Amino acid sequence: MKRFPSRFRRLDGALADLAVEEPMLLTELDGFLTGLLICPEAIPPGEWMTVVWGADVDGVAPFEDPLDVQWFADAVAARREEIARDLVRGKLQPIFDVDERDGEVLWEYWIDGFAEAIALRPNAWEAMAGDPESAAPWSQLTTLIAVAREESELDSVEINALQDGAASALTDAVQLLYVVRTRLAGTTSLDALATTASKVGRNDPCPCGSGKKHKRCCG
Repeated sequence: MKRFPSRFRRLDGALADLAVEEPMLLTELDGFLTGLLICPEAIPPGEWMTVVWGADVDGVAPFEDPLDVQWFADAVAARREEIARDLVRGKLQPIFDVDERDGEVLWEYWIDGFAEAIALRPNAWEAMAGDPESAAPWSQLTTLIAVAREESELDSVEINALQDGAASALTDAVQLLYVVRTRLAGTTSLDALATTASKVGRNDPCPCGSGKKHKRCCG
């Protein structure tokens, strides 16, 4: 993580400190947020933040200090907006972990996070996959997901051949799916993409999961 900005390192540390059995890595969160933005169906923040916190915390933000809850929610929202801007510009820049021993890009964690987003609305993704333009990138992504989860029917030779260009392939595939998603939605504006999730009223429960009203928490 030394090569990343301090704000990313801090977010990675906060994720690791969550009191859940298997907290997300920063690269997993990055893939998850990207998947949320590409998803053809809007997913409320209160729903997807529960995935970040971990199901075993009952949707309540696992921080004792409300300021920590707000900082974490703001940090996640800031990264989500960055990803949205990159997608609009056609320059997606995933956060990948790298094996310091040999420089290998550990893309598997990122795409596992992306798959978590797909799992929230599988029918919506399948519908988008039926579009002719998305068939190739969707097939590429599902192949990479299967390889990452050791569920692929490819043999070892095919998997090894795929590994070398996997990071670039998944980046290109996601960018292409974004193009399809925005065409089907009838918009390519940054504002529309960045506000995919439902708006939260001041008196509604805060989407960060704290249990407080939005105006008294992250609002």
